[in-house]
Amino acid sequence: MTDQSPILMWFRRDLRLSDHAALSAACATGRPVIPVFIDDDLSQAHGAAPRFRLGLSVESLGADLRAARSRLILRQGPALSTLQALIAETGAGAVYWSRLYDPASKERDTAVKAALKAAGLTAQSFPGHILFEPWTVATKTGGFYKVFTPMWKSVRGADLPATLPSPATIPAPTTWPPSDTLDQWRMAAAMQRGADVLRPHCTVGEAAAAARLADFIATKVSQYQTNRDLPAVDGTSRLSENLTYGEISPLTCWHAGWAALHAGQADAEVFLKELVWREFAYHLAHHTPHITTANWKPDWDVFPWNRDVTPDVAAWQQGRTGIPFVDAAMREMYVTGTMHNRGRMIVASYLTKHLMTHWQIGLDWFADCLIDWDPCSNAMGWQWSAGSGPDATPYFRVFNPVTQLDKFDKNHSYASRWIAEGYANPSATALRYFDAIPRRWGLSAQDRYPKPIVTPEAGRARALDAYSNREKA
Repeated sequence: MTDQSPILMWFRRDLRLSDHAALSAACATGRPVIPVFIDDDLSQAHGAAPRFRLGLSVESLGADLRAARSRLILRQGPALSTLQALIAETGAGAVYWSRLYDPASKERDTAVKAALKAAGLTAQSFPGHILFEPWTVATKTGGFYKVFTPMWKSVRGADLPATLPSPATIPAPTTWPPSDTLDQWRMAAAMQRGADVLRPHCTVGEAAAAARLADFIATKVSQYQTNRDLPAVDGTSRLSENLTYGEISPLTCWHAGWAALHAGQADAEVFLKELVWREFAYHLAHHTPHITTANWKPDWDVFPWNRDVTPDVAAWQQGRTGIPFVDAAMREMYVTGTMHNRGRMIVASYLTKHLMTHWQIGLDWFADCLIDWDPCSNAMGWQWSAGSGPDATPYFRVFNPVTQLDKFDKNHSYASRWIAEGYANPSATALRYFDAIPRRWGLSAQDRYPKPIVTPEAGRARALDAYSNREKA
């Protein structure tokens, strides 16, 4: 007799139906498929904005599954015991899921797989969150890539498979187990009033992600190399939000980029490089998991970073440094939940170099405030900016946030879009910052715009002196 026990399809950061290897494999068996999302300790540990945005994605997936005559079972608790309880309730004989590569997820998944297999159950993981499994990309000497450009050259011509369609049908069980409701989980609670500010800026769900990719390829990719550096221009794909929750697969983006490149859009290659830059972060987290919690380069452990939230650090957090590019970028994050990539480099450089503050403080702050927070990309980005991470550029790269604004925002339209103080008629987006931030900050649009807490010149000199002494040591 063939096994007709149900399969639990455990969704995590793969909240879509198309190009989903685990879901397609489960449906192909013909056995009943029970989609499950577990609000376990890892998702409960998300910062305020990521947890709020995750809730929106789970809600969207639930709607898509209902449209496909299935449903999403919601449960809260430790992953293993919750799965074991569902197995007991449903008689499921297998659990399928998509692989993740950050250290915390790998530790959880390894323990879950071992326990389920020991109980005689099928526990199977599938690819789908990145383009290349980390153990399949290696240097000529057999190691992993520690520098991005050689990795890009090695995978550029890779022949990747076509994307998978959404399953034609998702076989349903005879009876469904009970489910929590999202309202019970209060995933927006930590956002308080900021949730209403962020929500209009979220592009949620599989259909919206596909439309966003299509619009980018049709209208923006042709000028991507130039416009991606201009914070006042809507010139990027903005797909990091959707890739974070798996509302679109990186393979879908990869094939769209290559199609555009073959159609004569030369700038599409820069977009493809950005996909591999994300890939690079995951490969590093897989091979060197300490990158998420400690200096990737151990010799930076002796560097005299500040590790406290000083008044200067608090000013950075509030977007009140007196440096317009830094402040505008921080305020964009509070209103939209995202930040332009050029802004991310500037605010990270300013915190770690001009303010001589440990990158972990910035990493944790972003982890609380970004709707596109990703454990691997966030860690690599902060360490790259700080100089402690995988970067072939010498330590003396210190961005000047004043000249950077003049270069990439000549009319200062980005700054005026997000900063209200000092303007007779501040923009609506600048004013929304005051609706998003905690009331305890006590800030208003009528405040004076602050003088720089550290000038670019003084901050650079201090940083270079400290870096030079570290090199000598």
